[in-house]
Amino acid sequence: MVCTVDGASGLCLGCFRTLPEIATWSRMTDEARAAVMSELDGRKGRVDPALLGG
Repeated sequence: MVCTVDGASGLCLGCFRTLPEIATWSRMTDEARAAVMSELDGRKGRVDPALLGG
């Protein structure tokens, strides 16, 4: 899957990561990845539901 980023929030519509997070994911430490992952559920609310098909 290719990421589609919402211009207003700066978040991917599929995984809710930012472009810098996506770009550096493979070089992040496990701790850094866990920190990002812990924030993802809360980020969904920053995206217009219409863009998510809802």
